[in-house]
Amino acid sequence: MNPLYTALKPTIFATMSARAKATGAINLGQGFPDDGAPEDVIAVAAAALTNGSNQYPPMLGIPELRTAIASHYADHQKLDLLADEVIVTSGATEALAAAILATVSPSDEVVMFQPLYDAYKPLVERAGGVARLVRLEPPHWRITAEALGAVGSARTRVVIVNTPLNPSGAMLSAGERRLLADFCVAHDAIAICDEVWEHLVFDGALHVPLMTESGMRDRTIKIGSAGKIFALTGWKVGWMCAAPPIADVLGKAHQFLTFTTPPNLQAGVAFGLGKDRGYFDDMRVRNQRSRDRLMAGLKGCGYAVLPCPATWFVTIDLTASGIAMLDAQWCEWAIENIGVAGIPVSAFYEVDAVTNVVRLCHAKTDATLDAALERLAKRP
Repeated sequence: MNPLYTALKPTIFATMSARAKATGAINLGQGFPDDGAPEDVIAVAAAALTNGSNQYPPMLGIPELRTAIASHYADHQKLDLLADEVIVTSGATEALAAAILATVSPSDEVVMFQPLYDAYKPLVERAGGVARLVRLEPPHWRITAEALGAVGSARTRVVIVNTPLNPSGAMLSAGERRLLADFCVAHDAIAICDEVWEHLVFDGALHVPLMTESGMRDRTIKIGSAGKIFALTGWKVGWMCAAPPIADVLGKAHQFLTFTTPPNLQAGVAFGLGKDRGYFDDMRVRNQRSRDRLMAGLKGCGYAVLPCPATWFVTIDLTASGIAMLDAQWCEWAIENIGVAGIPVSAFYEVDAVTNVVRLCHAKTDATLDAALERLAKRP
């Protein structure tokens, strides 16, 4: 068997969700919402299933969805994408796999930032790449010029950046975007930008793609997810956008992964992306309200909550909360003793982990959040 996969542990998300199901714990670990999926988007997909084609759609995605993605980004982020620069994938993780396989050759160095989504490093190593890790620290998880200078080399070929960042909920600042753009240009590197949380930003903030920075239009792969935008995580519809020379190779990698994505789901997403701005504004308001409800409740229970400007997650600092436990220990205690599942942020590090921060998902109904908070009031 391939030793890379033989040595891998099950993902922390699957582990904690299985534990929650087995124990009956409230699952604030894995990031999926209780409700909020738009019924009209589901109805369009259902109609396309019964009335449309159920044979292979075009490998790169149905024209309606590729056009809808380009138009959506033109409207919401002022990007000048063409439909031919969009490739539809079976989820954002497949897009990441295709992007990494298309850009990383053996011995290439790939810069990544810890805490990092746990798929990145195994995919890079499977492609023969060498991970160069930058450690980010709470409470603001900022990228610095010094940190980038320490990992850049003549072998740097790719930078993988997730903004907004899972698990911390942090967003790149304007200064960080410029730092990354300058770094990529100086090293002639491609940026793979995991931007699946781009619409889940709060407090009046705006998501600005790295692709808009000077010098980045032709060296950026932008990845998005319908599952995150529409609270339809089970659909696994994602996409990647890039300039034609890069998109051509991305398509060749994609064709030997999933090849294509269910056409009815693509039709539903195409419809959803064409919704007016009011839908997306309301979606952010609903999610911000859930975030605020969980944050206020946690503070009322004596927990120190870190800034969480985006995503479905809030994070708590155990040390500042007066809890003398590591994050993995606390998560084990919580699921066994009070019936709440969380995620230790140390699971998102390969080396030198931050071990006192726990991630909790706020994309739940009021009843679920309130029940969890009642249990979380009991502290170790």
